[in-house]
Amino acid sequence: MEDSVPAKLLDWYGAHARALPWRSPPGAPPPDPYRVWLSEVMLQQTTVAAVIPYFESFSSRWPDVAALAAAPEEEVMAAWAGLGYYSRARNLVACAREVARRGAFPDTEEELRRLPGLGAYTAAAVAAIAFGRRAVVVDANVERVVARLFAIGEPLPGGRKAIRERADTITPDARSGDFAQAMMDLGATICTARDPKCLLCPLARDCEGRAQGDPARYPVKAPKKARPERRGTAYWIVREGAVWLVRRPGKGMLGGMRALPDDGWSARGDGHGTAPLPGDWRPSGAVQHGFTHFSLHLSLALYQGGHCPALDGGEGEWWPLDRLDEAGLPTVFAKAAHLALAAEE
Repeated sequence: MEDSVPAKLLDWYGAHARALPWRSPPGAPPPDPYRVWLSEVMLQQTTVAAVIPYFESFSSRWPDVAALAAAPEEEVMAAWAGLGYYSRARNLVACAREVARRGAFPDTEEELRRLPGLGAYTAAAVAAIAFGRRAVVVDANVERVVARLFAIGEPLPGGRKAIRERADTITPDARSGDFAQAMMDLGATICTARDPKCLLCPLARDCEGRAQGDPARYPVKAPKKARPERRGTAYWIVREGAVWLVRRPGKGMLGGMRALPDDGWSARGDGHGTAPLPGDWRPSGAVQHGFTHFSLHLSLALYQGGHCPALDGGEGEWWPLDRLDEAGLPTVFAKAAHLALAAEE
């Protein structure tokens, strides 16, 4: 089976490859390493549909790695707002600056791993897709395809070692970038998490999971643990058509982002801090938001005290309400802001 899979899959890819803004067509010369790297960082734990507008905005605003390296970090963080997993944006800037210092992206998986923020997957993807190096590229889609193809029954995450070893046996020396993207496309469009379309799959006859009659049971996943809930409060302070925003500390959750002031829920688990100034606060509902390891119940309090002299000169800024969408608020604070605007109306 291992010998026949690459040819079948590459033939299928030639006819069914997704047209994505960071890709070259099947069989064409590799795309710019900058575009491959930028897209792969954005695609980590994020859907293609969500990434496309961000990729197009970033690549238009910062068309090459030198331009991104020269950008102020706060501008990049603001442009990233809404995409989530904000440590990726900080690593993006650090990596761009290191590549600019070197003069170009390194072209081997080993050297790519030395760049800030490039883990095993991203280094392998850039090496294969941008430089044509043979590399074993395993994202969530590839993981699912391989687990079904070989009926790997060990539950995740422990089963990932066996999945990678099996993926290695079918990865060809030639056209490794096209092969990696073909595997991704097969998982995204045919070998989907629910209701895989086996009748359309070019590897159906080779698939051990299908031969067993239930390919959708793979990959086997360990039972999910319930996510703990944190609780906190965000504060909405408005004067003269502007809202008070703070800059979160550079390290830690949502580091470096503009945000509404809050009671410290991210550092302590549950907010026990005080309001940013004394006075009357009106409770105005709450928003829910899911992070990777916990869910957040964020209450909203609106300041009722008029002028805010205690905030003048503090660590923050008055941001015009009519330009609030340009502030780059993380999603959880954008939700709270929309709730506050609705409450004031």
